[in-house]
Amino acid sequence: MSYRVTLLILLCSLLPLQGRAQDTGEPWLMIDTRQQALRVMVGDHIEKVFVGISVGRGGAANLRLEGDGRTPRGMFRIGWVNPRSKYHLFFGLDYPNLDHAERAYRNARIDFDTYYRISRAVLHGRTPPQDTPLGGYIGIHGLGQQSVAIHKTLNWTQGCIALTNKQIEQLARWVSVGTRVVIL
Repeated sequence: MSYRVTLLILLCSLLPLQGRAQDTGEPWLMIDTRQQALRVMVGDHIEKVFVGISVGRGGAANLRLEGDGRTPRGMFRIGWVNPRSKYHLFFGLDYPNLDHAERAYRNARIDFDTYYRISRAVLHGRTPPQDTPLGGYIGIHGLGQQSVAIHKTLNWTQGCIALTNKQIEQLARWVSVGTRVVIL
């Protein structure tokens, strides 16, 4: 099967998921990296806004690579939850997704085997591999024992979105595995 046919099949299999949160009234998250705000949305209605979030020390980017400290832009889903994270609470994103893998493959940042590993995981509903040149373990988390003062003044993460411990606890009421997350 050709690369383009495989890609088309993968994309078509994901289409029903794209509008799900808005259509069913399920909460979804919009993260504005420029305004440093996280909005909890239900459809097009804002339920709650968390301000003063931190993003990656390298800012946000459409193409993120391991170690560059950038927060990936795009549409994701919560893939897992770690309630015992060193960052208090961690909502892992299904990063790298197909969009990021395809962009990286087209730009020769990953090889075909890596692209295939990512696309196969996504196609089978599994968490994408977290050990690729695109990096991994990107999510939304609290501070844990990190400095609140640094959090208020710097973007300090390796690519994640950070909230205070109190904010992440409040956010937890709207978030579960499968919640849509849009990072702008």
